[in-house]
Amino acid sequence: MNHTPRAAEALFTPEARDNPVPVYRALHAGGPVHRLDDAWVVVCGYAEVDEVLRSPVFQVKDSGFRERTRPGWTAEHPSAAMVGDSVIRARAPHHERVRRLLSRPLTSRRVAGLRTAALGHTRELLTGLGAGTGPVDFVDGFAYPLPIAVICDLLGVPVEDRGWFRGQATDLSYVLEPAGRERDLTRADAAASGLMEYFARLVGLRRRQPEQDLVSSLVQVSDGDGGRLSERELVANLVLMLAAGFETTASLLANGLAVLLDRPADRERLARDPSAAAAWVQEVLRYDPPAQATDRWATEDTEIGGVRVPEGTQVLLLLGAANRDPRRFAAPDDFDPGRADNQPLTFGAGPHFCLGSALARMEAEIAFHELLARYPRIASAGTPVRTDRLALRGHAELLVTLG
Repeated sequence: MNHTPRAAEALFTPEARDNPVPVYRALHAGGPVHRLDDAWVVVCGYAEVDEVLRSPVFQVKDSGFRERTRPGWTAEHPSAAMVGDSVIRARAPHHERVRRLLSRPLTSRRVAGLRTAALGHTRELLTGLGAGTGPVDFVDGFAYPLPIAVICDLLGVPVEDRGWFRGQATDLSYVLEPAGRERDLTRADAAASGLMEYFARLVGLRRRQPEQDLVSSLVQVSDGDGGRLSERELVANLVLMLAAGFETTASLLANGLAVLLDRPADRERLARDPSAAAAWVQEVLRYDPPAQATDRWATEDTEIGGVRVPEGTQVLLLLGAANRDPRRFAAPDDFDPGRADNQPLTFGAGPHFCLGSALARMEAEIAFHELLARYPRIASAGTPVRTDRLALRGHAELLVTLG
């Protein structure tokens, strides 16, 4: 293990948030596990990250952990309290109960309907994207509106309310950053309060007037299952489903297009062959994933990759670095959609594997084929602007010309 924190500390610099790949290379050169300080260990190796994600010894930071390490934290930060009530921060056996209840209404018929909806929204947005003249911002014009429309269709959010959600969910997602800055947590807290109020009202409305949407189905599941999903749990998980349903997918779309703009051969193939999209999207998820990091903590004395990890140690898992581990992927800094056994850890592994992974892949596969079939000469119109994040990596702006 690398006992010097220098390489790990570089993760928290503006340069690394703009481009973490050089830091990942330095970390891999020093080994798969690095100690940041007395409280934190950083894991960058693929096998080691996968092991931690699957191990019951390493748990998510639920509300109990927060109160143990920072008493009063959840009371002070509504965003932390809300995430603590959601499936992404729930521990076993509570996690399995909530995840099962959330998954029950996601029937094959409902998922099939989302494919049809995604295709329709994609074509409508692409028509609007080409309506003007000059460069357009792909992020504002397509990458965010598409997954917002799809997840709001699924949940049953009225069309007139959808424009409000982008800024709210973006602000909320700061609570997932492992090194949250106070100004960002303030934004996350305000967003959490507003979103919880909105979905509490929507749940009440759907309880009185059910419709054919996921909110109505989840209300019925919760109410009909002996109240095993509390009202706060229901609302908190709806908020997280909304935010997770488009924030990471929007970044996947923008990150993927940024890769495509430098690869004309890939653009031509995707335009003519929609079957090529699945492998191509999978490589984007490895090469420039929207989710770069997550965290866990050790519930007992243990080890990672032969390195001792005392109980209570916090573990920063670098998903983006694991996806570029040279021990797992040949030529990891090369973009290669033809990779054999290409299984990135972007959506996690083990019990907390992302519930929305199939939906994100489906939207991206449809979007890239339709985009390139409609605009085969799409080209960059300026320097891309990245978001200022460590855990969630995307674009704030991506200007293109459509040809």
